[in-house]
Amino acid sequence: MNILLVYPLFPKTFWSYEKILELVDRKVLLPPLGLVTVAAILPQEWEFKLADRNIRAVTEAEWEWADIVILSAMIVQKPDLLDQIREAKRRGKLVAVGGPYPTSVPHEVEDVGVDYMILDEGEITLPMFVEAIQRGEKSGVFRSNGEKPDVTNTPIPRFDLLEFDAYDSMSVQFSRGCPFQCEFCDIITLYGRKPRTKNPAQLLAELDYLYELGWRRGVFMVDDNFIGNKRNVKLFLKELKVWQAQRKYPFRFNTEASVDLAQDPELMDLMVECYFDAVFVGIETPDEDSLQLTKKFQNTRNPLVESVDTITRAGLRVMAGFIIGFDGEKSGSGDRIVKFAEITGIPTTTFAMLQALPNTALWHRLEKEGRLQGKDGNINQTTLMNFTPTRPLEEIAMEYVEAFWQLYEPEKYLDRIYRYFLKLGAPKCHPPFKLPSLVDLKALTIVCWRQGVKRKTRWQFWHHLFSMMRRNPAVWEHYLILCAHNEHFLEYRQIVRDEIEAQLAEFLVKEAKIQAQSDKVRGEIVGAIAN
Repeated sequence: MNILLVYPLFPKTFWSYEKILELVDRKVLLPPLGLVTVAAILPQEWEFKLADRNIRAVTEAEWEWADIVILSAMIVQKPDLLDQIREAKRRGKLVAVGGPYPTSVPHEVEDVGVDYMILDEGEITLPMFVEAIQRGEKSGVFRSNGEKPDVTNTPIPRFDLLEFDAYDSMSVQFSRGCPFQCEFCDIITLYGRKPRTKNPAQLLAELDYLYELGWRRGVFMVDDNFIGNKRNVKLFLKELKVWQAQRKYPFRFNTEASVDLAQDPELMDLMVECYFDAVFVGIETPDEDSLQLTKKFQNTRNPLVESVDTITRAGLRVMAGFIIGFDGEKSGSGDRIVKFAEITGIPTTTFAMLQALPNTALWHRLEKEGRLQGKDGNINQTTLMNFTPTRPLEEIAMEYVEAFWQLYEPEKYLDRIYRYFLKLGAPKCHPPFKLPSLVDLKALTIVCWRQGVKRKTRWQFWHHLFSMMRRNPAVWEHYLILCAHNEHFLEYRQIVRDEIEAQLAEFLVKEAKIQAQSDKVRGEIVGAIAN
């Protein structure tokens, strides 16, 4: 059985980092971990090929070779997923789909002619699919009906199917699920509120495989909350610490975690001792009323500014997620988010308007209230809200655009990361020195030329860089990488402005037409009554 795994295109997003990846001759930030895990679960006597369309197109030879085409996608990949399904069906191929988007909104992929729907978590539903194939069935829908798999039985992903040179980082997963109850989050809908973890030996075997394949760069723990089960993650980190030291720290890690990480010094120390250097934290908003309303209670237990500072000084760079548009939100939310970022100094601040994602508590509440406008949602930063907010959409959208613009204004950005890195704790891991590659030297030259010569921020760039090398020398290389990130943000903030303003103009025209029609009907009724 020849299985062609196809990963659809991502649109340009905050995390696509095209301008940065160009500097180091890479195409994509992260690989499709889900699909290489699917390949590991399916019968190993089957043949597999993987086409990540974010790297290259599917070849004619691959289409012809395939007996079955399997696709997996997130919501933001929807347009290309549907296109690739149609393309596969046009070629007469059997098509199977799975992943977060089809699981959340199955009818949308079913409507374009999918043969097999492998929904929920694959450890349960992929064996059902295999049994159907062995029985000769040409279609089927496979669901777990609420059952959650034991991830300690998940096999090592087929990392060998990946084109390593195209990716900036590799991905592994330690846990699924999150113990919290944030109203807008679909993680607890998809994976539950009881975090399930792999065992330490299991994940170390995955890292061993990456090591054997020659990988020597960053590894992202894709867990939506890496510290959801603190006991188990500490057991894993204690073994990872030894593994890393024995191999002289081949991997630099980052991950996602809840802000209560700041209240666990032992956990932060273990992460830094394992060569974690960054963690994404969902701050969402500095407005405590909004946090309470959306049930993100874990962000209200301790002052957020203090929590960010604690994590930073421990040696973990905080990447923060912010959202604008919560119910009951007061005017000026965008300015308050910018102020929070400036106070804390957080360099990387992803920012979006609130979306009601399918089947979340927010989605169900808004549907009941008659405020839901779009059924699938979209977590890209260039999309208007898919529901009627409690304050004018135009006001929210303009606050969002202006806040995004300010966050990545070059002078403010350089000042912010400078202040932040001055207080960032020094790394505790020290891999052996190696000479920079020609690609690295080229990237360094381009960044120094653009930011240190061409732009008006050149004096600021050199002052901050040399000051960092003098005042916190242990982090200067990490600091310079974040300077390079501005190459992406300079372009992306313009994309955000252009796309949001265009969508807003379209929305306002539509609203004006609806209002005009309403006024016309009202006038006709009044006229009829008068007559």
